[in-house]
Amino acid sequence: MSKSTSPFDNVVQWLYLALAIAGAILPWMANIAFIRTSGNNFDLASFVSLANANPAAQSLSRDLFVGATAITIWMVVEGRRLKIRGLWLPLICSVTIAFACGAPLFLWMRERRLAELKLIGIQPEEWES
Repeated sequence: MSKSTSPFDNVVQWLYLALAIAGAILPWMANIAFIRTSGNNFDLASFVSLANANPAAQSLSRDLFVGATAITIWMVVEGRRLKIRGLWLPLICSVTIAFACGAPLFLWMRERRLAELKLIGIQPEEWES
């Protein structure tokens, strides 16, 4: 098996990084609009209320909560398994910026770590040792 990374691996890394950037910008565009309409402050109670204002909003909020919880658990487990440096960064980004930023940021970091392990010749079955 070749120790070099494929061009597809690099495309996937850049795609994840682009999604992390979009995941930081797009939700915050909406957050800024919310802040402007709520008296130039971030009223958390109002935000949560609006996120549950109707069945469609409830569906999206609950979907995000359950999915983000599952993926966050996986990020911690996978990050520790692969010994990803800076694991705290996507976790903090998920809470302070947006989960849409933190999750793809973690995937970018994971792809970089997998490429690093591949280059030094560590096979998947050896990752946990």
